[in-house]
Amino acid sequence: MAKIHPKTSMIDSSCHEYSSSEREVFTVWMKSLVISSNGCTVFNSKGDIVFRVDNYQTRRSTEILLMTTMVKCFSPADERSWEGYKCINSKFDEEEGEWFNVKRECRIAGRGMITCHVILGCNKTTGNCSYKIVGLQGKQTVKIIDRAGRVLAEVMQKQSLTGGVSLGDDVLSLTVEPQIDQSLIMALLIVYGMINRKL
Repeated sequence: MAKIHPKTSMIDSSCHEYSSSEREVFTVWMKSLVISSNGCTVFNSKGDIVFRVDNYQTRRSTEILLMTTMVKCFSPADERSWEGYKCINSKFDEEEGEWFNVKRECRIAGRGMITCHVILGCNKTTGNCSYKIVGLQGKQTVKIIDRAGRVLAEVMQKQSLTGGVSLGDDVLSLTVEPQIDQSLIMALLIVYGMINRKL
């Protein structure tokens, strides 16, 4: 199972959103801090570790646990579809606790575009798509877009402040817009990485 470990000061006994009144920029290092483990490490603008994802069992696990908000994500049938559950009263309730469902759209040859549809639990009965995750095959650029077409979060290759030199394929920049649940964004990006076999 892959686990996301928060910075200690972020742990709270209740399930709540992590958001900011300002745009936040994070650095995502696509490496685990644990030897012989797969995962990634996320730093805030101060250099503090805010999320750590480690897969202690195997690459391409079918289950992820986000410890900060007590969210469990797993792929029940195939690797193109994932479900996320929040804890309710310290338990994962698959009836009431469904937070989101992510499903990869069938790829159309030649486009190179990878699109995933996200349905939040509140839209489960209608089946309305809440967000889209859009990326380019073979590229590290990913956007999470709402129904109105607004970009809520964006991942791109991180570059140096001076000269715009790329810091490598495994160092990414994540920008999250204000008032957006950062734990949801992290969960969606990790699931996107699992669907596309990046983790």
